[in-house]
Amino acid sequence: MATHLEERGMSEPRLSALVVAHNEEAQLDDCLARLAFADELVVVLDKCTDGSKAIAERHANKLIEGAWEIEGERRNAGIDACSGDWIVEVDADERVPPALAEEIRETVRNGSMGYYLIPFDNYIGDRLVRYGWAAAWGVSATPRLFQKGHKRWGNQRIHPALDLRGPEGRLENRMDHFVDADISEMIQRLDRYTSAKALDLRASGDIGGFGANVRRIFSRFYKCYVARKGYREGHYGFLIALFAGLYPILSYLKARLEDR
Repeated sequence: MATHLEERGMSEPRLSALVVAHNEEAQLDDCLARLAFADELVVVLDKCTDGSKAIAERHANKLIEGAWEIEGERRNAGIDACSGDWIVEVDADERVPPALAEEIRETVRNGSMGYYLIPFDNYIGDRLVRYGWAAAWGVSATPRLFQKGHKRWGNQRIHPALDLRGPEGRLENRMDHFVDADISEMIQRLDRYTSAKALDLRASGDIGGFGANVRRIFSRFYKCYVARKGYREGHYGFLIALFAGLYPILSYLKARLEDR
């Protein structure tokens, strides 16, 4: 079978698709199947104990297995393994629709920016929730398509910082992101995120103060519910704003009160 590169000719830049996953057997097959438009598919499996490896082996050109404590380190390991001129990063709970795949290929052919933001359509269950995402509780757009060498992840366990080399562009078509199945999963995610953030705070030697984090409950709620128009999503918008507001104070209290 001819590769994408052979079909298009040797002069066109190569595109690598990168997926980093931990125990994602329920999501991984559909995610990887949507990435067949790339010239190379790289999958990084982090401490997987389910059937993710067998699924990845059916799709991936490169498969890397390991155990990383820091999210940024495992993502950078995947970037380093990509051989393409361009890289598109996709998480297992995300899907690239055909229109976005076509736009990515066109950008790889003709784009001149260092990296491109891809807008997201976020789903809770089967409900599209477009407004209100912010403040470390989901994103509305994020830099996922970039020329190699223009993006590196920071050394944090949760929500690692990004080192980006511009200039910045933005795609029009949206990535589908299946954030949570229901409210119970949202609560479980809040627990995981705040535990990881507490470890980062303790490692930094500066966990912050109680009063400042209490104030952030209200400032972050306002940012999500009012400034980011979460009110347009009804009760779901309220929940997103609530969890975004609770995230800093819970992280602080875990770092302050718990040793593990």
